[in-house]
Amino acid sequence: MQQYQGWADERFGAVADVFARNFAEFPELGAAVTVFVGGRKVVELWGGTADERTGRAWTQDTLVPVFSCAKGAVSISAHLLAQQGRLDLDAPVARYWPEFARSGKQEITTRMILGHRAGIPALDAVLSFEEIAAWTPVIRAIEAQQPLWEPGTTYEYHGHVLGFAVGEVIRRITGLTPGAFLRKEIAEPLGGLPVWIGLPESELRHVARLVEAEGRRPMPGPEHLLTRIVTMNGALVFPGLDVPHGWNDPALHAIELPGAGAVASATGLAGLYAAAVTGLDGSPRLLSRETVTDAVREVSAGAGFLGFDMGARWGSGVLLDSPAFRRLLGARSFGNDGAGGQFAFGDDEFGVGFAYVANRMIGHGDARANRLIEAVRGCLG
Repeated sequence: MQQYQGWADERFGAVADVFARNFAEFPELGAAVTVFVGGRKVVELWGGTADERTGRAWTQDTLVPVFSCAKGAVSISAHLLAQQGRLDLDAPVARYWPEFARSGKQEITTRMILGHRAGIPALDAVLSFEEIAAWTPVIRAIEAQQPLWEPGTTYEYHGHVLGFAVGEVIRRITGLTPGAFLRKEIAEPLGGLPVWIGLPESELRHVARLVEAEGRRPMPGPEHLLTRIVTMNGALVFPGLDVPHGWNDPALHAIELPGAGAVASATGLAGLYAAAVTGLDGSPRLLSRETVTDAVREVSAGAGFLGFDMGARWGSGVLLDSPAFRRLLGARSFGNDGAGGQFAFGDDEFGVGFAYVANRMIGHGDARANRLIEAVRGCLG
């Protein structure tokens, strides 16, 4: 079996066994998994290759682009502001961002955006990479955008728009962009958790290089709404790893792309969720039980605007326990996944913060993380 490094408490040895089997039974390249229980780290494992071109080994400090796991960080930030009384998730976004009300969006709430129900999953504006990196052009495009459906009546995945729209609400309230808020208000006070939206140049040497597994399903044509959602009308080629501004490009890692541009280690993501649901090493939890209860109330499920039903259930910005899509631990589990297999979640009933990251992109919702979650469930009894 594949050799790995790190450790697991004796009670969680089954997680280490599954981690090793993933290397034997999947085309795994490099990967890591971290689990906290009750605010204490009980599993931290890593192994394989971080850069296939150079043979650089995966280490404890290796970071990975984790795509839409960014939504989890943005959502935790929004719920923290709500808990502090600074944000009402059910008030019109225009209370905080008056220009948002243009083009028929005056009744849209932050919760509608978090629940993918706002009717703005993609933008009509065609923006360049440089405009996306500059932030303000995206915000102006959101202000001008007309909803594709009556807000609140159905849902569709708000890929990048969720991050920018909720991120602008965060900025209007705090004066900080979502990546800056994450670092200043959450990650740094928790000892510098290794999770960023907007990676500093000093961290680039730790980033793993992504590769595509064979047989991944191609995206539909450029005019298809799904493609427009995930590529921002082609400005962000997906899955494009090595094209200009692909997902291995340091320039992409450096910008704040809060819907899908987080870079983190497994320990950083697991620590974020553990901090949210239990606190870390005796510190107070970030999100109260009442706040988590609000976050995990189902907002969207079933077939969306495009008619797809993958079995996912959504709360306010978070994926819920979805037995037909991704089974978690129970009714109070919440998280978010990333393209190619990354996944992180927390659960305050079981006191768990979990994250799995990898650099070989197999598929959306593939089995690697699911097997590890199943092992955690078994270890918890």
